[in-house]
Amino acid sequence: MSATWWAVLLATAGCYAAKLGGHSVPQRVLDRPIVRAISDALPIALLMALVAVQTFAVGQTLVLDARVAGLGAAIVALLLRAPFLVVVVVAAATAAVFRHLGWAV
Repeated sequence: MSATWWAVLLATAGCYAAKLGGHSVPQRVLDRPIVRAISDALPIALLMALVAVQTFAVGQTLVLDARVAGLGAAIVALLLRAPFLVVVVVAAATAAVFRHLGWAV
């Protein structure tokens, strides 16, 4: 078996162990206010980190291209309380226009 498959199996076992460990935490620990606050904020922080990396990076390089314009348009649409599908379409259309105008990686 190749090293890649061993890595996949090891990662799978680690994820299963982490999930099992999460189910083993006593309820009194989960009811603490700090644990609740962290568990409420963590998914938002992870999503924002993913958005930042996907918007501003190509490999190890920081870039400013059409994706930044698309993100900006999405933020404006969100501030105007547009529905999610409209936000996605506005962001994609904005990025497409900026790419067409030559602002791409």
